[in-house]
Amino acid sequence: MMTSKIRSGMTCCLILSLLNSVHGFASPQIVPSAAVLKPSSSLYAGKSKDGEDNFISDFCIGTNTFWKGLVMKPVRDLVEIRQATITPDSPIIDKLTSPPELPGIPRPVWLTILGSVPSGLLWYGYYKFSVEEELFQYELQQTGKVSGCGGYGTLFPFVYGILIGFPASFLHIPGGEFLVEAAGAWILLGQINLYHRVNELCTESEDMKSELGLSEGPLVEWWAILPPPLDVVVGLRQVHFLSEYWRVKRGCAKEDDILAETLFPFISLPEKITLKQFFRRPKYWFWFTKEWKDFEFEFLKD
Repeated sequence: MMTSKIRSGMTCCLILSLLNSVHGFASPQIVPSAAVLKPSSSLYAGKSKDGEDNFISDFCIGTNTFWKGLVMKPVRDLVEIRQATITPDSPIIDKLTSPPELPGIPRPVWLTILGSVPSGLLWYGYYKFSVEEELFQYELQQTGKVSGCGGYGTLFPFVYGILIGFPASFLHIPGGEFLVEAAGAWILLGQINLYHRVNELCTESEDMKSELGLSEGPLVEWWAILPPPLDVVVGLRQVHFLSEYWRVKRGCAKEDDILAETLFPFISLPEKITLKQFFRRPKYWFWFTKEWKDFEFEFLKD
């Protein structure tokens, strides 16, 4: 498993390097309303017409459209994105089962874990679909371009790759193992890109940075390819800061998240930390290590 993740991670890094060097990521930009390129619908749009620097956006839109077409219409209707309906006072079950919304639904860490753990991470798959689709449609609404493949284009290549690849690999059918590794590389690439986009969103303006208490993007994107539990560290931080971003966008009051802010303080830590800093400072780890002093090992110093 570890070797497979390393190979998938290396594939992701290679693809990211190529994309950055040739085209660059079309990072989401929030522009004044007068300058917004409005799609044909407030929630949906087709391909960009500009022609210049649209390769990434058009690829992502095409990918989302293709994989969406492979999903049964009753399922598509069930998860169709809608305007904001969920409120802070909505029942927990409504928050967990709601289709994606615009602006996105704030899903704090405690809610995400509540949905993920009892379901054996099945709900986390729905979380992944929802946040990707919300960001996809939000970027279209704001700029007419996207920098991610949306819920359909991100999740379903992975799902189909695993569903087809695992049985094929088990039956020693050629290409089965490749499908599994390609699926893993795809979802890792999407996760790295998600961290990049969350960093961009959280630092889109001085007002947003002030609201979130940030001076720079909080996530270290390449931690996604690290082995557990380090990849979980950055994953939980992404959940927290994306939730906070949508909370600010919706104008909701800040609510306490005991998991992110008290029990596991590293989740809500506003600073972007290095691996050495994380291991050197136990005060970031748990509620019961907050008073521990830094480890003064030479190899952990910056």
